[in-house]
Amino acid sequence: MAFKKFTASEKMLKPDSRFNSKLVSKFINCLMWDGKKSVAQKIFYDAMEIAKDKLKEVPPLELFETAINNIKPFVEVRSRRVGGANYQVPMQVNRKRQQSLAFRWLLAACRDQGGRPMSQRLADELLAAYRKEGKAMNTREQTHRMADANKAFAHFAW
Repeated sequence: MAFKKFTASEKMLKPDSRFNSKLVSKFINCLMWDGKKSVAQKIFYDAMEIAKDKLKEVPPLELFETAINNIKPFVEVRSRRVGGANYQVPMQVNRKRQQSLAFRWLLAACRDQGGRPMSQRLADELLAAYRKEGKAMNTREQTHRMADANKAFAHFAW
């Protein structure tokens, strides 16, 4: 009997009320702590308002989607044990994992800062990612650099 790797939560996910986007809905769920969805929604929508004020020419949803797409990694390194030695093998990242890594890195970059409201930190990080800079983008660049440095071991990817 084969077991499914993922739950049906992706299919059950409803688009958010303001932007009618499943991506936003998923992000709000990742942002949420202790099941406090209304708090997470307020943080996200406030962040989008702040971002809209700072960058007037781009619609907020487009800004968010572009920022997430900029953060998504294409390759990552995975540990592979071959003949008693561990190698960092560069591998392609599938679409679902790209999205979850982008969300994780973006939220980690926001949560590391401290000192300001989360909505402001999130807005700043989204704007930075939109311009291809910031902490989350650095994490992506480091991941790509690691994969590039270890491409000699790419033949271990099977």
